[in-house]
Amino acid sequence: MTGVHTEGKDVAELGNQGGALKSTLPGAPFLAADVGGTHARIGLVSDRPDGTRPVTVLQYHRYACAEWPSLTAVLKDFVSQLGTSVHVDQCAVASAGYVLGDSIVNDNLPWPVSIRDIRDSLGINQLAVINDFEAVAYATQFLAKADTTPVIEAEAPGGEGPVLVMGPGTGLGSAVLLPGKPHASVLATEAGQIALSPGNEREIEILRLLAKDRPYVSFEHALSGPGLLNLYRAISTLRGTAASKTRPSDVTRAALDYSDEAAVEALEVFCGLLGSFVGDLTLLYGARGGVFLAGGILPQIREVLLASTFRQRFFNKGVMRPFLQQVSVRLMDHGQLGVIGAAGLYLDGRPHSAQEIAGQ
Repeated sequence: MTGVHTEGKDVAELGNQGGALKSTLPGAPFLAADVGGTHARIGLVSDRPDGTRPVTVLQYHRYACAEWPSLTAVLKDFVSQLGTSVHVDQCAVASAGYVLGDSIVNDNLPWPVSIRDIRDSLGINQLAVINDFEAVAYATQFLAKADTTPVIEAEAPGGEGPVLVMGPGTGLGSAVLLPGKPHASVLATEAGQIALSPGNEREIEILRLLAKDRPYVSFEHALSGPGLLNLYRAISTLRGTAASKTRPSDVTRAALDYSDEAAVEALEVFCGLLGSFVGDLTLLYGARGGVFLAGGILPQIREVLLASTFRQRFFNKGVMRPFLQQVSVRLMDHGQLGVIGAAGLYLDGRPHSAQEIAGQ
């Protein structure tokens, strides 16, 4: 899903300045949500005109998606805790997938999402649907360096340029922040669906096994929570051992405590493939501005990642190594970034026509 898709009861609320969609009451608080396959992060936000961040997060809560029957139920619970003095009629939802008619289509979400149901149940007049990694990428321009962990420090920074943001979670997301005036723009991508490219004999063997169960093997089939489980099962088969772990979290835990050799190798392969893939995307987008690694998995395996072959595989690009040596790679915790980015993109007024606002 690329860009912003906005559904509104009243298309006339579209402003006159460059097609920007503004609140009926400037500065009025509104909802911003970052919805993934595992967690939904919901915030009540308001404009913050000082330039340090696009919004102020007034209230925030993270929900476990599996514990709720729908996104509407999550949003209603959040709103119910705001009190009767707070009324919101606008909402920006960051989610993977794409808008099809009334629905957000995403196989990684635990339930279907109905745009009409959210609007009608909460009295929302304007609801914008934004790509989740597009929102995270937008928010990285407000990150402090101290809020991230260096994975690779640039030997000689390449200067201003595109910034790559990618990371494995329930799926494999990726977006590119493009500096510009009056504000940056974001290119949403489906890079996770690029065909998996093995970098050594062991990975070729793993690819052969993964290809037996599906006609097409993408990087997401290896670099995601379900992908880590795929790697573990394939490596267990190659080792001739039983794949006793049934959840990605079990594989991670067993790798971190060294209680399962196949899990340890799976995490090593995961980090190596990630380094190679991040290097490819850095070259593809000319990401001189740096790389941010996000997603729900990497903060949990921070020490393993830093000690892995990620760095070696990132630089292993032949004659392009000198270019990559100018690029820093940093790990960030997802936190409120998706909420801040969704709200910021919404306030930037990404839709440019009444037709796009109406979703036609």
